[in-house]
Amino acid sequence: MSESPWWRGAVIYQIYPRSFMDSDGDGVGDLPGIIARLDHVASLGVDAIWVSPFFRSPMEDFGYDIADQCDVDPMFGTLADFDALLAKAHALGLKVMIDQVFSHTSNAHDWFRESRESRDNAKADWYVWADAKPDGTPPNNWLSIFGGPAWKWEPRRRQYYLHNFLSSQPDLNFHNPEVQQATLDYVRFWLDRGVDGFRLDSINFCFHDAQLRDNPPKPEALRIGRGFSPDNPYAFQYHHYNNTQPENIGFIERLRVLMDGYTDVAALGEISSEDSLATTAEYTGPGRLHMGYSFELLVEDFSAGYIRDTVQRLESAMDGWPCWAISNHDVVRAVTRWGGGDAGAAFAIQMIALVCTLRGSVCLYQGEELGLTEADVPFEALRDPYGITFWPNFKGRDGCRTPMPWTADADAGFSTGTPWLPIPDAHHAMSVAAQEADADSVLAHARRFLQWRRTQPALRTGSITFLDTPEPVLAFVRAQDGVQVLVAFNLSASPVEWRLTQTARPLAGHGLPMGELHDGALRLPAHGVYVATLDAVD
Repeated sequence: MSESPWWRGAVIYQIYPRSFMDSDGDGVGDLPGIIARLDHVASLGVDAIWVSPFFRSPMEDFGYDIADQCDVDPMFGTLADFDALLAKAHALGLKVMIDQVFSHTSNAHDWFRESRESRDNAKADWYVWADAKPDGTPPNNWLSIFGGPAWKWEPRRRQYYLHNFLSSQPDLNFHNPEVQQATLDYVRFWLDRGVDGFRLDSINFCFHDAQLRDNPPKPEALRIGRGFSPDNPYAFQYHHYNNTQPENIGFIERLRVLMDGYTDVAALGEISSEDSLATTAEYTGPGRLHMGYSFELLVEDFSAGYIRDTVQRLESAMDGWPCWAISNHDVVRAVTRWGGGDAGAAFAIQMIALVCTLRGSVCLYQGEELGLTEADVPFEALRDPYGITFWPNFKGRDGCRTPMPWTADADAGFSTGTPWLPIPDAHHAMSVAAQEADADSVLAHARRFLQWRRTQPALRTGSITFLDTPEPVLAFVRAQDGVQVLVAFNLSASPVEWRLTQTARPLAGHGLPMGELHDGALRLPAHGVYVATLDAVD
């Protein structure tokens, strides 16, 4: 394992700063708050943290609308606070990855303020501008992910600008070499500061079709998947032209050249395209991104067959390194999304074991180690513009963004002020403090398992081979240096039995709810797991 780079097979813990820990009583988490709780993260046995945006921003999309890529928003602290966070994390043995949002900025960014003033200023071509059609309508049919046309009229220039997300998030024009260079310059700023890598937001959205061709319509039966509800008109199109353009590869290769000039750093790309697995395979590997992840395991689909087919499709296509996530700040928490309202601790423990035994690196979202459920945030408390627009059919992303419950107190130990989102009553009983006192809690199991995983080279960097199993059993073998580890899951709430043809010797120390093997019959309890070494694989 020592010969592999740190990121290969790493477990990366995602911190959403607004909701992690508030140090100053304003109800919003901050960098000093993260520092105060880093010991908890280190105790889990993870390898790194990924910190979602903390840059200067008007916060219309809660940090993903950046007004200055090289400064910390006062809400979160200062650059000195970030340096202290970096030092504390490194002292605890944690690598630090931060978000970078290349494709767009806030409309409050100095670059955009200059660009919108005229058609001939120094930054006139830094964003995607286009003339109206003769009838005054937008230049093409492209749509915003957040609803409606992806174009907004700017009277100063008498032109439209492109925004794939909120209208306050204008898209940069990556066809302009100056934009590419400016982006690489602020990447270098953070590398020089000592970060260990980046999570690249919507990395396939950097370039647009220079001809501004219309996206073709999508048949109604196909308006599903990838997190886009059929209620959202964005699902009505094949997005062939507003993202995932061939020129993006050249920029990714330039980024990799820059990063290769630093020691032991990594880039993780978030990818959502018409064929996200194919794009992930294309974007990762030698000379490109170190890792990539897509939304295939962040959707509603949940079965052994779906997970097996998804992973095998990517495995067969890619030469790079995958990264898997089943929860993050944009989707319903996995315990609720896949487990339903009745999912309990056993399901939460199983989900951590599942995502952490697939071949690849892993992103665990804050609160997954507690088995946190999705919060039901009432409309009057919603903050997410996405949810406000599509209420009530889609409630947005606030339900997975509620503050971390550190204690069972009324404020959950998160803030002495009023939290920016309400903390569900159910989360108080699932707090870190409550679970610390329970040796059989999700947190206790997560710690034992993650720390044990670090001792298993085959689970960190080995190959993966899926076994032919009936629903609801998912089974695969991870192999490295002659060691073969079988991992089998019962994805249902009822006991199952599956016949195993290989000779297996159960492994201990992982703290998982184990099944039992008798005369070749593997009996798995509800949401049970079986981990063993194999003598041979047929």
